[in-house]
Amino acid sequence: MEFFKIRRDIPFMRHAVVFNVISFVTFALAVFFLVTRGLHLSVEFTGGTVMQVQYPQAAEVERIRQSVSSLGFAEVQVQNFGTARDVMIRLPAQKGVSSAQQSDQVMATLKAAEPQVLLKRTEFVGPSVGEELAADGLKALAMVVVGIMVYLALRFEWKFAVAAIIANLHDVVIILGFFAFFQWEFSLAVLAAVLAILGYSVNESVVIFDRIRENFRRYRKMDTVEIIDNAITSTISRTIITHGSTQIMVLSMLLFGGATLHYFALALTIGILFGIYSSVFVAAAIAMWLGIKREDLIKAAPRKDGDPGDPNAGAVV
Repeated sequence: MEFFKIRRDIPFMRHAVVFNVISFVTFALAVFFLVTRGLHLSVEFTGGTVMQVQYPQAAEVERIRQSVSSLGFAEVQVQNFGTARDVMIRLPAQKGVSSAQQSDQVMATLKAAEPQVLLKRTEFVGPSVGEELAADGLKALAMVVVGIMVYLALRFEWKFAVAAIIANLHDVVIILGFFAFFQWEFSLAVLAAVLAILGYSVNESVVIFDRIRENFRRYRKMDTVEIIDNAITSTISRTIITHGSTQIMVLSMLLFGGATLHYFALALTIGILFGIYSSVFVAAAIAMWLGIKREDLIKAAPRKDGDPGDPNAGAVV
């Protein structure tokens, strides 16, 4: 389905150098902020207290969050757990304060507002568990990257695999750079969003690469730059429909999903925007500079004995 069709190819690759300089600067700044400021890790990674409480009626999550924050906790995660009556509270670890003392303080505050609230369970998440989660997250990221490279190398060509993975890592590092610069909380939900963006971004790259391969077969007189420009231009309508509808859903989570979904939706918003940018101006441009050509994607059919190109054709034995 197409909302519109552009009759004249847009010369995207003419401006590839400028946009890739912008990408390099943005990428370098993201790395700088990650090194100098680091990520503001959540309780899952740093350790802390996890509480599950139950209310006699539907709990007011925002009111609970304000009550717990008034105790002086820097970062508090409050969200429904299972039903509207059950609430999970995550508290960061504090020096000199035990997990039992933290839970007692919180329950005293909650009971002051609602005497019938019950403490269902309380757990302490140690730093070693957080380190294990961080290691598992890095392993998951590495496995996704390797899987994407193998898939693209088998489906297309190694130059496309290199171009796509550079573009995808470009998106991931920039997302992490935003979280490092603004010191937004990096949680397991945000990590899930980063992994989702990897798959979402490579999907856009695959669509463009597939059209490039198709164009090499269809247009024999076009050079590589014209082929790429035509491929990107012809997929613009599809890009707007796909990314636009997804972005509307993600923005609704960002605006109306509350604090629980805020950083998850924020990571997806940044990732979708940069995913479009990188598929067009990073992945396609890198493939062009790596020297992708018709012969890389269209293999010549093997000649049979007696073909005009066969040096032994017509030979007398």
